[in-house]
Amino acid sequence: MENDRKKFKAEFKNKIYRWVLNLLKFIDGLPKDSISRNLGNQLIRSGTSILANYVEAHFSNSRKDFAYYFRTALRSANESKVWLALLRDMGRSKKETINILLKELQEIAAILASSLITIKNRR
Repeated sequence: MENDRKKFKAEFKNKIYRWVLNLLKFIDGLPKDSISRNLGNQLIRSGTSILANYVEAHFSNSRKDFAYYFRTALRSANESKVWLALLRDMGRSKKETINILLKELQEIAAILASSLITIKNRR
């Protein structure tokens, strides 16, 4: 059971890491106009925050801190969805590419949200 949990955590961290790498490559390919640049900068901050807060959670000293970092990661995921949707709806990139990023992000957000419910129920 413990090995399954460790394996899941490692796979989930890798999933987030790969998503962030794909996000950065996507942002690098955006048009160089001011709107794309500004939304891309916002997306860099919120998107990379998901990974940073997930990693930080695993070094926290208390369950309360752990939950805080997970909540922050989830908020960053939700914020990233907004920036991606705006870029998609403004036609700044291929809809298919953005929809793939959004789908993967939705999966990440769902796991973070589920984890937060589990954390809350363990109190």
